[in-house]
Parts: sequence; C-alpha cells; structure tokens
Amino acid sequence: MPDLRPPTLKDVAQQAGVHVGTASRALSEDQSHLVSEATRLRVHSAAGVLGYRTNAVAQSLRKGTTGVLGVVVADLSNPFTVTLLRGIEFESRAGRHMPLIAETHDDPQILRSVVTRLLRNRVDGIVLTAAQVDDEEFVRELEGLVPVVLAVRGFLASTRPGSPGEHVEVLQDDVAGARTAVEHLIGIGHRRIAQLSGTPSISSFVGRREGFAAAIRAHADVVDVSTGGYARESSVEEGRRLMGDLLRQPAERRPTAIFAHNDLMAVGALNALRSAGLRCPEDVSVVGYNDAPLIDQIDPPLTTVRLPGFELGRHSARIAFGLLRGATPQESRVMLAPQFIERRSTQPPPPSVPSLQDSL
Repeated sequence: MPDLRPPTLKDVAQQAGVHVGTASRALSEDQSHLVSEATRLRVHSAAGVLGYRTNAVAQSLRKGTTGVLGVVVADLSNPFTVTLLRGIEFESRAGRHMPLIAETHDDPQILRSVVTRLLRNRVDGIVLTAAQVDDEEFVRELEGLVPVVLAVRGFLASTRPGSPGEHVEVLQDDVAGARTAVEHLIGIGHRRIAQLSGTPSISSFVGRREGFAAAIRAHADVVDVSTGGYARESSVEEGRRLMGDLLRQPAERRPTAIFAHNDLMAVGALNALRSAGLRCPEDVSVVGYNDAPLIDQIDPPLTTVRLPGFELGRHSARIAFGLLRGATPQESRVMLAPQFIERRSTQPPPPSVPSLQDSL
C-alpha cells in the first residue's frame, strides 16, 4: 500500500542529506541567509521532489503573524469596490500578505461582527473602507488592537483637506470632485440643478453634498431644486425613486440637470427619465460619480467624476504593509484628487426652459 502521509521536514532533510535544523532554515524566508546558496538550493530541490509544503500555521505561530490582511468593504456588488480591491490585491503581491475580504452591507452591526471575526482569525492588520460617521469610537478601539488604514471613507472632521489627521487614511477629495461636476453643469447653462444625495451617515456623500452646495452658492442665478431627500442605499432603485420625486414637482421647479452622488443612482435617474418620456441629455442632463466599470457603455455614456479606485486600493495596502513593518507613515492622510470625465449625458438645457427666478 502506498504511503499517503504528507512529507515532513525530516523527510526533506534526509532527501537533501542535511540536518533537520538546516532544512528548516533553508526553507524559511527569514533565515535562509544563514545557510549557503548550495545548501539552500539542495533543500528546495528535495522539497520539490517530495512535494513538501511549509506549514503556514506553524510559521505564523512562531512569527506572531499570519500573513493575512483584513479588508472590510461595504458592498461587493458595487462596481467601484472591484476596482478598489484590484488595487489592494496588486500591492499585496509584493507585500507577502493575502487579503481576506469581508462585506458589511453598510450595516454598522455587521461591521462590528465581521471585524471581530477577522481579529479571531488573527489578521495582521485591516484596511477599512466601510466606516460610517458614527463608527469613530469603534475604530479607535480597533486601532488599539491592530494597524488600521481607513480608505475611501473617513470621519467628518478628517475629510476636510488640510485638517489635522487623527487616523491613518487614504481618501479622495469629494468636495472638490462634486464642485467640479456642478460647475460643469453651470458652465454649460443650467440654472435649475438638483442632487440625488447619498445617505448622510457616509462621509463621502457628506463631502459631495458640501461640494454641490459650494458650487450653487457661488452663482446667484443658480437654484438648488433638490427635494431634500436622500438615498437609503447606493443603488439603481434609490436613484430611480429620488428622480421620480423630482419629476413630481411643479414644472417650474423641475431640474434641467442632475448631480447624482454615485453612478448607480445616476443610472436609476436615467431609467426614471425614460419612464417619464424624457430624454437625456436633451431634456435633462445627468452627472454621476465614481466612473464605475462599463458606465461609459450605457446610453448615453455617463458624464461622471472618476475616483482613483485602483490607486486608493494600492495606497491603502502599501501604507498598511508599512505599518506592519513598524514604519511610521510620512503623512497620516493621503488625499487623492478625483478627475472629471465628460461624456454624452450632459449638454446645455433646452432653450425653451425658463429659469425658476423668472417664474417667481
């Protein structure tokens, strides 16, 4: 009967003709420099012949690390999340760590549950992209246990460019991104503009709301005709609902342009416009946010603000790996600039549309 037991380190040592301790050092990333190159090659060759694999669990117990980086995201179905995760994975290839991904569905209780499970699995650190504005106390406690990098979402005070950093963060300038988008709409002639707001419990949407308001304030002849409602979740369905609320307003208060806080809600707005017999951009222009994959393939291709998702992921992972090595970041906050992408979902308003001020 064949021997079905897995090969052991002792088997490798016998195959290579060396002591077990020598074989162990030759196969260790941290101690291979203690043996000669010839011995290291002979041991690795013997391990390959026998099919021996190092015991990662035993190594982690000896080193006090697991080689696993926890990554907490809000919604795996959001196309932006995919781009972010690819950036983290790309950086992880050189960081000798494997990302372990957990999803919260934007539920604060699930956030606490998945973080607890990650800690029980002894992750070395956490990249947290799903924090809400009320989670700061919990995050402070977490930072006392393992290195933590906040990515994409911070806390309200920390999202202001130039504000002092309390946490280690990799964020995007949502105030500037939103303001650029609304200034584009104003620049091509729109004077009645509404926003489809994300939930105020998420710092990214708070920043976009601030950027929208700043752009409106800078132009005395531009009116915000938003209803004041906000999305309960970042979805196509919520964008459709909010757009429907706007279309039920009196004709003189209906917007000629929409700024949606993310691309999914912008797609919902496009659906609602079609259902109402309206065209984009001929009747209503629409701008999204994120530049999610394939958003340039819809009809019409969506004008949007591109978040540097891949770079957000790479920077977050790189800083996390530095923290795990004991390095101190050169700056506690990295603030990346978004990029405005003009496509075919925006154009000047219909010439027959009167301004809201003319109707008062």
